[in-house]
Amino acid sequence: MSVPSWVRDAIVYLIFPDRFARSQAAAPGLEPWDAPPTRHGYKGGDLLGIVEHLDHLEDLSVNTLCLTPVFRATANHRYHTHDFFEIDPLLGGRAAFDTLLERCHARGIRLVLDGVFDHVGRGFHPFVDVVENGSDSPYASWFRIHDFPLRPYESNPGYDGWAGLGALPRLNTDEPAVREYLMTVAEHWARAGIDGWRWDTPAEIRTPGFWEELRSRVKAINPELYLVGEVWTDASEWLRGDRFDGTTNYWFGGHALAFVGGLDLSLCEDIDYPVKHPVDAVAFAEFAEGLIARYSDNHLAASLVLDASHDTPRILSLMQGRADRVILVKLLEYTFFGAPTLYYGEEVGLLGEGDPDCRAGFPWQGPWHTQIHDALRSLGALRRRSPALRHGEYRRLFAQGAGYAFSRKLEGERLGVFVNVGDEAVAMPIEGQATLEWGRADIRPGEVVLPARGGAVIRLD
Repeated sequence: MSVPSWVRDAIVYLIFPDRFARSQAAAPGLEPWDAPPTRHGYKGGDLLGIVEHLDHLEDLSVNTLCLTPVFRATANHRYHTHDFFEIDPLLGGRAAFDTLLERCHARGIRLVLDGVFDHVGRGFHPFVDVVENGSDSPYASWFRIHDFPLRPYESNPGYDGWAGLGALPRLNTDEPAVREYLMTVAEHWARAGIDGWRWDTPAEIRTPGFWEELRSRVKAINPELYLVGEVWTDASEWLRGDRFDGTTNYWFGGHALAFVGGLDLSLCEDIDYPVKHPVDAVAFAEFAEGLIARYSDNHLAASLVLDASHDTPRILSLMQGRADRVILVKLLEYTFFGAPTLYYGEEVGLLGEGDPDCRAGFPWQGPWHTQIHDALRSLGALRRRSPALRHGEYRRLFAQGAGYAFSRKLEGERLGVFVNVGDEAVAMPIEGQATLEWGRADIRPGEVVLPARGGAVIRLD
C-alpha cells in the first residue's frame, strides 16, 4: 500500500500544547510561565497560542504540526483522556481547534493528532459508570477488571492500568463495543479534516486485526491521512503496508546521538535508545544502510526522525550543552530518509532533563541560542529547496573513524553530506566539481577537509 504523498516533503514540529504559548484569549495559567515546570501544574498554553506563532514555525520551514493529546482530560499532558470527542476547554475547545486547523491549512501546514487508544483517564464516562455500578454496569466489559468494587485511588485498584497505574485504566480492545467506539473516534476526527494520527504505544493493543481495521476505515475517508505509530526500535512488523505509514524513528535518531557522541549517559538510563555508547562511522553507516534495506523506501521516508521528545530529556541537555554536537545530529536527520522532527523549543536551545523538566514553557522572551536557531533555520531551508534530500537515492561516500559521508541523488541534483564527529580535522575524498551548499568545509582538488565537529552539505557535479 502507498503512503501519503506529502509526507516525504514534511518537516515536523512536535508541540506539547500547555507549554508552547498562551494566546491573548487564554485564561490565566496556574503556574508562572517562566517558572520551572511541575508534574501536575498547568501553564495555560492553548491552541490559539499556536495560531499566534505560526510565523515562527514557517520561519523554520515547518509544514506539519504534531500535537500531543488535545482531548478533554485531567492532566497537563492529556494522556488521561475523559472524552475523545471534545477538545479540552483549557486549550480553547472546539472553536479554537477549528481555527487552528483552518489557519494551518491556509498556510499549507498539516495537522497530526495524538491518539491514545490503549488507556483512558479515571474520568472517562464508561469507567465512571463501572466505578459507580460495578458488574451491573453496561460498560463492565470495556476494561480489564480483576475484581469488584473498583478502587481507582488505591494501590491495588482491581483492574489493569497502563504501566500498572490506576490513573490510566486500560481499555479491553477485544470487546467489540470498545473496538467500534475507538474506530468511530478515529473516523470522527478524520472527517473533521485532520491530516494524520500519531498512535501512542500501539504495541499495547494486541487485539488481532485492530490496527488493520483502523487503517482501512480512516483511509476510506481520506486516503492521504497519515498514520504513524510510536515504535522506538525495529518497526518492521508495523510497516508491512496494512497498519502504519511510518513510525517514530528513534532508532535512527538514537544512533545519530551515539555516533556524534558526548551523550550524558546518566540522563539516558531509562530511555529506550537502541545504543548509548559511542559508535564509529563504519558502525553508523552500516546501521543506516541496514535500515534502508530493512524498511521499504516509502515507509522509511514516511517515518518521523526523532532524537528527543516530551518522553526524554531535551537534546541540548543530552549532549551536555554542546551546540556543535546538536547541530551535527540535526544535519544527519535533515539529510537522511524520513521527516525531521523538532520538539518545541529545541530550536532555541531550551534545556531540560526528565519529566517534568523537559516540558518547560517556551521562552518567547528569550534568551535564545542563536547558533542552534540559525542552524535549524538554514537546514530547514536547505531541505525545502533540495528535492534530492527528500526523494533522492542514498550512496555511501566515506566511513572511517570520525568521518562519514553519503550522497543523495535525484535526477540532475546530487548532494554530498559530510560529517566529522571527532576533535581533529578529517579529509575525505571527492570527485569532480564541488560547491559548498551548507556548513563549513575546505574544498580542495580531490578532497574536502572538515574541521573538528564540523558538517557540510556539498553540491557535487
